[in-house]
Amino acid sequence: MAVILITGAASGIGAATAKRLADPGRQLMLHSRSNREGLDSVVAAVSQVGGVVESVLGDLTESAFAETLVEETVNLLGGLDQIVSNAGFADRRLFGDVDVDTLIAAQKGMPEAFFRIATKAMPYLRDSDCGRVVAVSSFVAHVFDADGLFPTTAAAKASIEALSKSLAVQLAPDGVTVNCVAPGYTKKDATGHSALPGDAWTKAAAKSPMGRIGTPDDVAGLISFLLSEDAAFITGQTIHVDGGLTLA
Repeated sequence: MAVILITGAASGIGAATAKRLADPGRQLMLHSRSNREGLDSVVAAVSQVGGVVESVLGDLTESAFAETLVEETVNLLGGLDQIVSNAGFADRRLFGDVDVDTLIAAQKGMPEAFFRIATKAMPYLRDSDCGRVVAVSSFVAHVFDADGLFPTTAAAKASIEALSKSLAVQLAPDGVTVNCVAPGYTKKDATGHSALPGDAWTKAAAKSPMGRIGTPDDVAGLISFLLSEDAAFITGQTIHVDGGLTLA
């Protein structure tokens, strides 16, 4: 029975991924920084279909928590086979408006947290017969234009992609795959935080060759595939889920 850790699972892509993976044959550890209400809702949805699920709140910008999260997963569920590193946040402030503390916080909450989780989890991933790591990046690390600049977030997401490639090479001999997904503009939950004002979403849809923005389930579908046996020979990749945004 695969044990899967999903960070940032209370809403959006993380919640959609948890619901898609919900199955009596899987055990899920779901994390959120502080959204207990959202997390409880996802836990209930997973439980309803017979999935074994635990949940935990904690701030991944606090260095010790990332390692504690792995320990709690192993202690409560008996191991760790797969990781979906989804927790993150977007900041649209530009050079001159954003301070270095925000840059540091983005690095701590995203690539540093990913690094700490992955490092702590390596022995368990190597021992697993279905070891997988999927990290959620973003189009902002690849598309740079005046309407959509996210300097601190782009730096953090690009760091995650670089770390993932190194980890993929290191774990490949053990049969463990490590990949990134890079969503484009993706719908937010009604209660979710949005870094864009309302009219910007209409403009974002127009930028996509497919003429719409993505849904959390669009991204969750790819994550689910990358965790599956069908993706056992795919590693070290960053796959875009953006309706062609990076082609435009």
